[in-house]
Amino acid sequence: MAAPAEAVGAVLSADYTPALRNFVVLSMLSLIPVLLIGMTAFTRIIIVLSLLRHALGLPQTPPNSVLITLAIGLTYFAMAPVANVVNERAISPYLAESISAQEAIQRGSEPIRRFMISQTRESDLRAVLEMSRTPPPKTANDIQFSHLLPAFLLSELKTAFQIGFVIFLPFLLIDLVVGAVLMALGMIMVPPATISLPLKLLLFVLIDGWVLVSKALLSSYWN
Repeated sequence: MAAPAEAVGAVLSADYTPALRNFVVLSMLSLIPVLLIGMTAFTRIIIVLSLLRHALGLPQTPPNSVLITLAIGLTYFAMAPVANVVNERAISPYLAESISAQEAIQRGSEPIRRFMISQTRESDLRAVLEMSRTPPPKTANDIQFSHLLPAFLLSELKTAFQIGFVIFLPFLLIDLVVGAVLMALGMIMVPPATISLPLKLLLFVLIDGWVLVSKALLSSYWN
C-alpha cells in the first residue's frame, strides 16, 4: 500500500498538534467509503447478498439499506483479524505517542496489503499488469498498490459471482419444477412466480438461509 502510505505520511510526517491531527483525521473520513469498498471484504459480501435477493425473486426486499447494513456487519467480522493486527501494531502505539504517524501508516498498511494479496488471483494481477504494460514484480512486496487494488477488486467480483451462481441453482430448480407442473396441469395462465415464490421463501426459512449464507461468506475468508 505504498501510494496511500506515502501520501498520508507526507501530510502527517511532522506529527502535528492534537488539534491539527484531529482535523486531518476528520478530513480523511471522506476516504472511508472508498477504503471500505476497495480494500475489504465488503464488495464480495454485498454482491452475494444482492444476488441472493434476486434469486429469491424479491428485487426490493430486503431493502438496500438493510443489505448494506448487514454487509458492513459481516465485513467487520471478516476483517476483524486484520483490524486487530493494525490496532496492535499501528493505532495503539501511535495513540500512545511511541511511534510517528508515518511509521504508524506503514505498519498499519502491511496487514491490509497481505490480506489483499492473499485474496487476489494471480491471473487477475497478471491481467492488470498487462493492461498497465508493467513487467511482473519479482516478489509480493514489489506489487504496487495501483496494481493491487484493481486486481483485488476483479478477484472479489469473480468470487462473488461464483458464489452467487451456486446460490441461484436451487431456486432456479424450484422455478423449473413449478413451471413444468403448471404446464402439465394446463394452468398456463398462472404465472409460475405466484407459486414458486412462497415455496422458495419457505425453503429458505426452513434451512435458515441467511445464517448459512453469512457463514459461507465468512468462511471464504477465514479458510
